[in-house]
Amino acid sequence: MDIYTIGFTQKNAETFFKFLKVSGVKTLIDVRLNNVSQLAGFAKKDDLKFFLKELCKAEYVHSPELAPTKDILNAYKKGGMSWEVYEDKFLNLMAKRNIERTVMPALLDNGCLLCSEHEPHFCHRRLVVEYLNENSDLNLQVKHLF
Repeated sequence: MDIYTIGFTQKNAETFFKFLKVSGVKTLIDVRLNNVSQLAGFAKKDDLKFFLKELCKAEYVHSPELAPTKDILNAYKKGGMSWEVYEDKFLNLMAKRNIERTVMPALLDNGCLLCSEHEPHFCHRRLVVEYLNENSDLNLQVKHLF
């Protein structure tokens, strides 16, 4: 099953939506806690819904259960937690939430996980895919769009 990930920072709207359209993404799965921040520009919830439908014929779903808690995220962003500790805490959170049982495979098929980070290396969207591959029968073939 093909799945994509993308971050909206360091991309203009043209580049962002072109990536999604060319990849054939069916559903953009927003895995951010805050999907209405003024800092998000074109990537705010209501704007995304409109642009995805009009430009990509794709749907939008907000899935905050695939996001870290505010406490975990803030500690990492403020430098109070290393990436290794963040990763461990986030993976444990995914296990507690049993995301492998609650995330519908149809949603992931040609879906794209959205977060703000430009690259996936130090982003939870990559960890979500890796967690699902290790803890479910899904065989997600991931392509990071950046």
